[in-house]
Amino acid sequence: MKLVFAGTPEAAVPSLKTLLASRHEVAAVVTRPDARAGRGRKVVPSPVAQVAAEAGVEVLKPHKAADPEFLARLRAIAPDCCPVVAYGALLRQEALDIPAHGWVNLHFSLLPQWRGAAPVQHALLHGDDLTGAATFLIEPDLDSGPVFGTVVEPIGPHDTSGDLLARLAETGAGLLLRTLDGIEAGTLRPQPQSADGVSFAPKLTSADAEVDFTAPAMRVDRLIRACTPAPGAWTTFRGERLKLGPVRPRTDADALPPGALAVTRAGVFAGTATHPVELGEVQPQGKRAMPAADWARGVRPAEADVLGA
Repeated sequence: MKLVFAGTPEAAVPSLKTLLASRHEVAAVVTRPDARAGRGRKVVPSPVAQVAAEAGVEVLKPHKAADPEFLARLRAIAPDCCPVVAYGALLRQEALDIPAHGWVNLHFSLLPQWRGAAPVQHALLHGDDLTGAATFLIEPDLDSGPVFGTVVEPIGPHDTSGDLLARLAETGAGLLLRTLDGIEAGTLRPQPQSADGVSFAPKLTSADAEVDFTAPAMRVDRLIRACTPAPGAWTTFRGERLKLGPVRPRTDADALPPGALAVTRAGVFAGTATHPVELGEVQPQGKRAMPAADWARGVRPAEADVLGA
């Protein structure tokens, strides 16, 4: 089939590379406009745009998917199908109507669970044991279209959203290719989503990522892993923001009041509503990330110092 691929971040790259290596023709790529990224905040093309350019594929970067010039170019290309992975913009009906086989989205959850922008983060935050990826036909309503296929992925006890998304991006790429093959062969028909078990996964903000040490250790652990690497979990120490990497709940550590710190030869511990957590990597404001033990040697926490106070 002639395809126009829509995607933007790193998680979409495995799918694009898989389709470029397949027998399908990727006639063009649609991605978000160049944006500032990285420590230097330089304006750079998206990861998908970079891969497409290296492959010599036309790259379209409309500010809105409803832009008349973009829609005219899409009609001229006349794709059979438009696979989508984390494109990052809404598609209106006039765009959805262009490809004969519609727009097929690879979504990183087992629909109808976790419809929305942050399905992987919410699966971790809510303590799910399993997640996965699903391909579905895009409709105007949010992630509600009929499903072509799914793959299941177990969630490990130490997985961050970055770990899990990287695995789903790889397994999902294979699912997307199998879906397109089935559509072309006429052997695959999408099935309506169940009306039961619908849940939503809105984007997590920096405010959502503030760690509350009065919560149980399990909740602290899940929040930090869900927000790693983005938007980045954080607390405050002596009035300044302190970014937190994944922690380890420690039922064997001596009890501490919520947010209180204990520095021992075994590690740096912070109290929660239940048992302490052992801090992993931390990043003080304006400084590089470092092991918690190195940070503690520099700041020498006093008894009155409490995280998040």
